[in-house]
Amino acid sequence: MFGLGATELIIILVIVLVVFGAGKLPKVMKDMGKGVKSFKDAMAEEEKATIESASADQAAPTATEDQTKKGES
Repeated sequence: MFGLGATELIIILVIVLVVFGAGKLPKVMKDMGKGVKSFKDAMAEEEKATIESASADQAAPTATEDQTKKGES
């Protein structure tokens, strides 16, 4: 995905262990996972709202369309 090989991942893991310590690592990873999940949920919700808005815009006639139809009658 990001072009990271096994060596790079091991180096990153060692740095994370040094910074946070082995005891806090599970809590840090849990919090990071919750953050990623929250972000994905927000993105899905925004996409759903955008799709609903677009479909509502297509269903409702615009003011100019209403005026044109009244003028033809």
